[in-house]
Amino acid sequence: MFESGKHIRLTGIVQGVGFRPFVYNLATQLDLSGWVANHSAGVDIKVAGCSATLDQFIYTLKESYPPLARIDSIEIVDCPPEELTKFEIRPSLPEVGAFQPIAPDFSICDDCLHELLTPGNFRYHYPFINCTNCGPRFTIIQDIPYDRPKTTMSRFEMCPACRQEYEDPANRRFHAQPIACPQCGPTIWLENDLSEIKGDGQQRNEGDEILLRAQSLLTNGSILAIKGLGGFHLACDATNAQAVAELRRRKRREAKPFAVMMPDLETIERHCFLQEADRELLTSPTRPVVLLSRKPESSIAEAVAPHQKTLGVMLPYTPLQYLLFLDYLASGDQFCSLALVMTSGNASEEPIIHENDEARRNLSGIADVFLMHDREIFMRCDDSVMANIGLENPVTSHDSPSIETHTYFLRRSRGYAPDPLQLPWAGPTILATGSELKNTFCFTRDRYAFVSHHIGNLDNFESLQAFEQGIAHYEQLFRMVPEGIAYDLHPDYLATRYALSRIENEHLPGVGVQHHHAHIAACMVENLHPGDRPVIGIALDGTGYGDDHAIWGGEFLLADYSGYQRVAHLEYVPMPGGDIAVRQPWRMALAWLEQAGLAWDDDLPAVQFATENMTRLKPVPDNSSPLSILRNQISIRPNSPLTSSMGRLFDAVSALLGVCPVATYEGQAAIELESLVATQETGSYPFLLHDSNIALGSMFAAILVDLRKGVPVPVISARFHNTIVNMIVAVCKEMRQTFGIHEVALSGGVWQNRTLFQKTIPSLQSDGFKVLTHAKVPSNDGCIALGQAVIAMNKLKGS
Repeated sequence: MFESGKHIRLTGIVQGVGFRPFVYNLATQLDLSGWVANHSAGVDIKVAGCSATLDQFIYTLKESYPPLARIDSIEIVDCPPEELTKFEIRPSLPEVGAFQPIAPDFSICDDCLHELLTPGNFRYHYPFINCTNCGPRFTIIQDIPYDRPKTTMSRFEMCPACRQEYEDPANRRFHAQPIACPQCGPTIWLENDLSEIKGDGQQRNEGDEILLRAQSLLTNGSILAIKGLGGFHLACDATNAQAVAELRRRKRREAKPFAVMMPDLETIERHCFLQEADRELLTSPTRPVVLLSRKPESSIAEAVAPHQKTLGVMLPYTPLQYLLFLDYLASGDQFCSLALVMTSGNASEEPIIHENDEARRNLSGIADVFLMHDREIFMRCDDSVMANIGLENPVTSHDSPSIETHTYFLRRSRGYAPDPLQLPWAGPTILATGSELKNTFCFTRDRYAFVSHHIGNLDNFESLQAFEQGIAHYEQLFRMVPEGIAYDLHPDYLATRYALSRIENEHLPGVGVQHHHAHIAACMVENLHPGDRPVIGIALDGTGYGDDHAIWGGEFLLADYSGYQRVAHLEYVPMPGGDIAVRQPWRMALAWLEQAGLAWDDDLPAVQFATENMTRLKPVPDNSSPLSILRNQISIRPNSPLTSSMGRLFDAVSALLGVCPVATYEGQAAIELESLVATQETGSYPFLLHDSNIALGSMFAAILVDLRKGVPVPVISARFHNTIVNMIVAVCKEMRQTFGIHEVALSGGVWQNRTLFQKTIPSLQSDGFKVLTHAKVPSNDGCIALGQAVIAMNKLKGS
């Protein structure tokens, strides 16, 4: 008879990550009796034994759980010991209305990679090898509890060998729901390979022959559509300039950088500079795309990332991807030094394609050949994109300052979603529908915020469908019943229209949230700010609908979760032509010149480009100038909304200097301007703080002086960036003097500018400010839904 018992209840990511076999093996080693079982909200354990051994069990449970698990809460109560002679794993216990976090998809683990490359192993070179420590999760789960019948693996009946592993608690594949092998699991094949076509158009040769053929096609210049973990990739040889150019032409993606996949760190280091933090991020189980500085001698085609000094690089994260890089002609399993463009399988601005038939319909005009498989992807999920940046710590000695690495998201998706963020307090269940660009949605429940995978730009029917499907899946998966819906104030956003429709149809309370208030709230809650005091919020981005119906984006707010005060902002300037000015930055350059009372002289690059462009249009009646249409548009303002956008300011300077007068993707002008920064330059330009307006006429006048003096563009770019830093610090000091606030929250897409980020934070810290930044969600519009959700939680909790 055991002297005592414990009932332990855990929540967090504790299913599908080897937690029950860990508990079973631990209890067995300690000679304890009892049981462990999954339930809809986590894991239940009842265990009996002597007090000292139970203490050891609980300590190990808390400190040494499986690597992919995460314990969010643990409740331990005394209970009578059960009359059991052994410890056992019991069947799952469903609970109505209960929910639990779901593990994201993870990269193949070292153990599975070793088996994949070990001759004689019955999963040798099998493209779908996995265990409880790796492989698909979120993309194949249809419902909870996480059991095989509720995944897309349900159609594959396990063979005896897999079944034996699946049912053995001592095996790392115990209850690994995607478990499979060549005898019973998914298969791969090639389609449209005309050199080896068979009967129905599908080539179904065994494993290595298919992969060798795919590799041969890639090295010979073909473009392949490759079905991956969360959707299709479009791939080609990244060192083949002709193939990369052809992929750009077919995909209608003129200049936006492509991601590149390389087989190992050694290959990456031949092309990019690597810091230790980069190595850790690249080899982590989440395997994001990591932004790295490119080496001058790299053989990667310039067209992979035009006008950039960086490359977005990732390592393989599925067994199929690793097998694509094998040197099949070498003895032993060695990787060849391929570098492959691995970009989302879609047409420009559409969501990633994840179904075979959809790929056949929509990618046939882009891909030459398809590398397919028959494991269904239930929920599409793009690759995550991240970067490391070194920040100087101003507290250390000036002679030997320390550098701290800050890791941040540009896109949070595969490997991270739907892992929730924890909130500083619990509140009502909220659905927040996010913004139009870089859309994510967010659900809150209890003290969790479930920020969705990356949806993309919500400006077409396909993206809206993906958005609606994602919301429906999260509602089912996490048993969400919204008690309120939050949305952006812009009336034309599809996400806003969706929200307003549900609010009306379901008679739910709705909370409209100003775009930049949402930005700052997201930064605050990510840092677990309790909201008991306001912060100085600096929200810098391209577009956000303002309370006065103008386009905001250069905002200094006094903000908390309940509201905000707009204290300062960039002076308003017209956007000639409205949204077209986003794609034609030269329009913003001329608008700022006009605002500053500066002449549109013919020697200015932006004026020259504008003249050439406007001559294609019908001239005004007096034929005085091809630019008179534009000048009239700025002065009288037909279809020229006012904007205070920092993003549009960067566009204007970029175009004024002739760097990027026309943009083919969002942020291109600013990105290319930053890529030219002369890093050692310390000069800056004047500006004027006048009440709530930040006037920049003197800055533009000084830029023109430098330009005409022949000052190199990289120096002017650096001085412009330094000016923005000085401006931010000056406004923050004024706000601190007025309001007594020393906490600063930075949010908005402009903060993805590494130069601005790297210079602003130490400058603020050295002036005594505490700086809050994003590290768990992007600073761009991918964080908007999170901010909307916590503002709505705060409002409805208090109503």
